[in-house]
Amino acid sequence: MLSAVLRRRAAASTQNVLRTGFNSHVVRYYASFPAHQVIKMPALSPTMQAGNIGAWQKKPGDTIAPGEVLVEVETDKAQMDFEFQEEGVIAKLLKESGEKDIAVGTPIAVLVEEGTDIAAFEKYTVADAGGEAKPVEPKKEEKSESAPAPSSTPEPEQYSSSEGKLQTALDREPNAVPAAKRLARENSISLEGVKGTGKGGKITEEDVKKLISSPAVATPGANYEDIPLTGMRKAIASRLKESVQNNPHFFVTSSISVSKLMKLRQALNSSAEGQYKLSVNDFLIKAVSVASKKVPAVNSSWREGSIRQFNTVDVSVAVSTPTGLITPIVTGVEARGLESISNTVKSLAKKARDNKLKPEEYQGGSISISNMGMNDAVDHFTAIINPPQAAILAVGTTQKVPVPVENEDGTTGFEWDEQIKVTASFDHKVVDGAVGAEWLRELKKVLENPLQLLL
Repeated sequence: MLSAVLRRRAAASTQNVLRTGFNSHVVRYYASFPAHQVIKMPALSPTMQAGNIGAWQKKPGDTIAPGEVLVEVETDKAQMDFEFQEEGVIAKLLKESGEKDIAVGTPIAVLVEEGTDIAAFEKYTVADAGGEAKPVEPKKEEKSESAPAPSSTPEPEQYSSSEGKLQTALDREPNAVPAAKRLARENSISLEGVKGTGKGGKITEEDVKKLISSPAVATPGANYEDIPLTGMRKAIASRLKESVQNNPHFFVTSSISVSKLMKLRQALNSSAEGQYKLSVNDFLIKAVSVASKKVPAVNSSWREGSIRQFNTVDVSVAVSTPTGLITPIVTGVEARGLESISNTVKSLAKKARDNKLKPEEYQGGSISISNMGMNDAVDHFTAIINPPQAAILAVGTTQKVPVPVENEDGTTGFEWDEQIKVTASFDHKVVDGAVGAEWLRELKKVLENPLQLLL
């Protein structure tokens, strides 16, 4: 709650006399408005620079208590609830549902104490709260004279130089009123380069209507559809582009027999009597941790001036969702059993598809796995490294392959063996070719002798 001391200061002032931070929000007091607090767009993940406004859970006149959800916010990775940690009454919403690319720190709502006349904020605007925030460039990792202790979860890598500035500029929304933006989105119209007729050059709703009615936009029988980019799709594009440009990839492929693994899986699932159902991917995740403990150089990431090697194996598992690919993390895999891995993967995958992942559940990780084995058309493929990690394992489908065997009479015959092809992508800055090959050899050894995964 706003203190009586601060209220007295605000009432006595003829201008802004106090500016104080609270939970990344800025409190401002104006002589022309009752004492109030400006709620700003929060940073709900370490890499978030802007977010999209979803459904407001509170409207002007509603009270809010600490821990209650104020609004849904779409970050660069997931749809998240913004739980406000103050109490009061919502006086004004400064952003509408559906508005996109709102920079962190931009005013989005106004909070007042109970009993305050909220009608006084009817004409209150973002400009009254200090205006739109400018996108903040990612901070570079600070160098320290003493080497930091290894962490089980690496900080997210930030791309630097002019490329980051250029991407931020490209992602910035055109100068348009909310109604114009909404109408443009509904009709899949880009406002890039459009000259507005409103005050200060703002694009108005009428400007967009003219665009819709123009032959260049509303062409009957068009044979294409422009699909607006989501925050997640922009993040995926940016990180994969960064990875390909900054990480010199090399690839190592191996065919691995999984016949014994399949028999072990069937036996374990049968003995569980429905308590759990292990997947091949659960065994692969465990095998990745075993290989990474045997060859720890792969369980590392590139840092300016050093290579960070992790003591635990936190496996990022690629999960496909309706809005894009995300990699929730199974932490401490080396200390988990197969049942724990299986339950954790199922829980994280469900959260990912429901857009309910918390930042700590997908930010970080020390190595990744991407499994397309469920698609029997995929023999093998290569995957792009998930920066700042140094390796990712791509897994194809299981296939029955004839292998030669020597009969007792000295003749050669064939028997069927179940095999998968896996391709490991390595960052050559961190992992040398021989080291990558050794890691894959350890992975093959443990998968072809799967009882070692139960130890």
